[in-house]
Order: sequence, then C-alpha cells, then structure tokens
Amino acid sequence: MVVALTLAAMTALEPRDADVTKRADVPLVPEAEETVLSRTYRALSVGIVSVVLLIAFEATAVGTAMPVAARELDGVSLYAFAFSGYFTTSLFGMVLAGQWSDRRGPLGALTAGIAAFGAGLLLSGTAGAMWLFVLGRAVQGLGGGLVIVALYVVVGRAYPGRLRPAIMAAFAASWVVPSIVGPLASGAVTEHLGWRWVFVGIPVLVIFPLALALPQIRRRAAGPVDGAAGSASFDRRRIRLALGISLGAGLLQYAAQDLRWISLVPGVAGAALLVPAVLGLLPRGTYRAARGLPSVVLLRGVAAGSFIAAESFVPLMLVTQRGLSPTLAGFSLAAGGGTWALGSWVQSRPRAEPYRERLMTLGMVLVAASIAAAPSVLIDSVPAWALAVAWAFGCFGMGLVISSTSVLLLQLSAPEEAGTNSAALQISDALSNVVLLAAGGAAFAALGGGAVSHAATEVSGSHPAAFAAVFLPMAGVALVGAWVTTRLRGEPR
Repeated sequence: MVVALTLAAMTALEPRDADVTKRADVPLVPEAEETVLSRTYRALSVGIVSVVLLIAFEATAVGTAMPVAARELDGVSLYAFAFSGYFTTSLFGMVLAGQWSDRRGPLGALTAGIAAFGAGLLLSGTAGAMWLFVLGRAVQGLGGGLVIVALYVVVGRAYPGRLRPAIMAAFAASWVVPSIVGPLASGAVTEHLGWRWVFVGIPVLVIFPLALALPQIRRRAAGPVDGAAGSASFDRRRIRLALGISLGAGLLQYAAQDLRWISLVPGVAGAALLVPAVLGLLPRGTYRAARGLPSVVLLRGVAAGSFIAAESFVPLMLVTQRGLSPTLAGFSLAAGGGTWALGSWVQSRPRAEPYRERLMTLGMVLVAASIAAAPSVLIDSVPAWALAVAWAFGCFGMGLVISSTSVLLLQLSAPEEAGTNSAALQISDALSNVVLLAAGGAAFAALGGGAVSHAATEVSGSHPAAFAAVFLPMAGVALVGAWVTTRLRGEPR
C-alpha cells in the first residue's frame, strides 16, 4: 500500500511532449501517456521502490534493536564496530557494483547484493556471539553497497530521461514512512518478540519485490552497453582502490574509537590508504569543484555530510539542554521526512527542469539556514519546537538537492560509465558523512561535549558552546555547497 501510494503520487508529474526512443521489446504506448506506473514500467517501478522501502525500514529500525542485541551478546565493547563494519564493506560493494554493472549489466550486482544483504541480516539475527553479529553487519554492508549502485544503473538504463526525476522522487518518498514508523515498530518487536526478529523478518519480505522487478530488469537493463562490450573484465586497479578505501576507512574509525596515542598508528595508516583511493575513485577535479560531473559528485558529499553530521547532534542537544525526553527529541525530526519527500517531488515536476540548478542553490541555502538556526534553541526564550520548524525547511532543501544530484549524474554519464559514476556519488555521500561527523565530534568533545551523559534524565554537564561548535561550521560547509551548485552545468555525453 505504501509503495502504491508513493508511486501513484508520481504519475501526474511527467511531461507530455518528451521525445524518447522506444525499444523494440517495449509495448507501444503513446509517450504522452507513459508514467512510472504505466503498464510498461509498473512492475519494475513497484519492485525496485519496494526494495528501497524495505532497506529504509531496516536502516531506521536497526538502531533501536542494536543496543539490546549488544547487551544480550555481551558485546557492548564492540558496539561501534557493528556500525563501522557495515560502512567499510559497503564502500567496497559500491565500487564493485559500479564495475559489475558497467561491464555485465546491473542484474547480477543487484541479485548478489540482495542475497548478501539478506544473508547478513540472517547471520546477525541468529548470532550467538557479538563477533558473529558484527560479521553479519559487514556482509549486510557489502550487499547494501551493491544494491544501491545497481539500482541507480537500472534507473539510468530502464527509464527515459523524463521519468527519472519521478522514480528518484519515489525513492526519496520511500524513506518517509520508515523514518517515522521504523523506530516505533522496531521497539515494539524488540520488546514483545525479541531483537532477533528485527533482523530475520526482513529477508522474507524481499521475495515479492524481487519477483516483480527481476524479470523486468532482465528485459530492459541486462548485459553490457555497447561502449563496454569489449571490456567484460573488471578494472583491477579500481578494485584495489576499493579495498584501499574500505581498509583505510576501517582503520580511521578504529583509531577514532580508541583514544590512545598508539591509535595514531592505525589512524595514519588509514589516511595513507584512504586519500589516494578517494582521489582515484572520484571523477578527476572533484576536490576543486571542476564544472559538470565532478561538481555534482562533490555537491552530494557536501550536502549529505553537513546535514547528517548536524542532525546527529539535534536529539542530544534537545535532551541535554532543553530537557526533552528522547522520544520527543526524536519526533522533532519526524516532520522532516515529509518535507524531504516534498522537496524531491518539487524537483521531479517537468516545469522545474529548466530551473534545476537554481532550485539546488535554494536547497543548499535552506540547508545552511536550518543548521545555523539550530543552536538558537540553546536560548531558553526560544521554544524547542522552533528547531523542528527550522529542520523541516532544511529537509525540504535536502529533498531538492539529493534527488537532483542523482538525476544530473545520470544525465552527465555515458551509458557505459553510469555504474562507475553512481558508485562515485555514493562514495562521496558515505565518506563525507564519516569525515564531517568525526570533525564535528572532535569539536564537540574539545569544548566539553564529552561530559554529556547518555541518561535520558541528565540535562546538564555540557557547555552550550560545544553544540554551537558543531552546527555553525556545518552551516558554513552547506554554504560552500550553495557555491558548488553554480558549477553543475556540463554538456550531456
């Protein structure tokens, strides 16, 4: 039902005069009548959006079950590795999926990714020791990296350009209900059935969307494109770089979690592996915002990193500085799910296409303003609900930007490079989250934030300046993103 409503909202968003070349095996439906829910695309759209919906439910629910799992498995000391293990393997999966999809089509990468994702969930859900639980999360991360990039390639191959904004908007809308219901449902399942059911229940639900989507993907997006027909083997250099970026990220996270001088050794080793790997995997000129595709990839990282790093401290600030309960603090972000989907919907409208770059500039300005306004609730006379309002505007801006970067990436990518470039977009997103969150955390701890208690009833012990030291620099990073939006113009290839 959720998937049907999500996609139905997109059917009215398509232009009626696009010129799209038909494939011989596609039913001849008049182009002016085709939408993402037309007979031509219905099974594929419902199938891939359902996959995204289930992944979103898992991502939003796992945080609720994780503390209970770590406690029961006597593995609280390894708690952080359950998250970092997912991240490091997902980076490798992203690069592997890009190579796989460009050279052999996205069907194999998507199938293998969903299988690994499900296997990881089952391994974590049945684990009898914490190290097995962490291993399951690592397998799950590999699958998640494969799936997300393969889905982007499917969209690029199976849908004409005029329908891509709508299907990307449907992807974004698929996160709205899970972001609100996921933690509550996970809490209820954990309390009444046990935390293991949060992990073992999802793999069964994936069968239905796969049955719908895979036959359509085989028809529309299987096999290499013409430009890659002669390069069926993987690029070994990029695979080595993928291993370097995963291992480097893992070492950096380990060093950040062990605050001893000896941790400088893995930290330096991680940076030595990570930096050249990132430069080799992202489009040339990304770090200097070269016009076109490099700026699109950079913008994705700047937007996602600044916003997510800031958002991570919002509930903590409301709990420790304003005395809200964790539940109320979490609900202060709930409206953002709806406005994020609304922003994605706006960018998908046909009339918005000529103004896409301007909308993205507006989106980054809204993101910067919402982050800069967040510390205002540190003033007692400012009501706590003001932050929820400001954050809703920021989420609207993110909806404009994130979906648009996906659309622009596919417009600016040659068909045989769609997988590699999609992997670069996801790498930029993931790495910026980690780097900016680590930087924000360091600033927070340096100004006394480390004294904050995790107890819900503890409302003091942290200097307000520690929160300002997180939000204001992130607002500055978002303003840099507004400048990057002026450099997105590039000739479609």
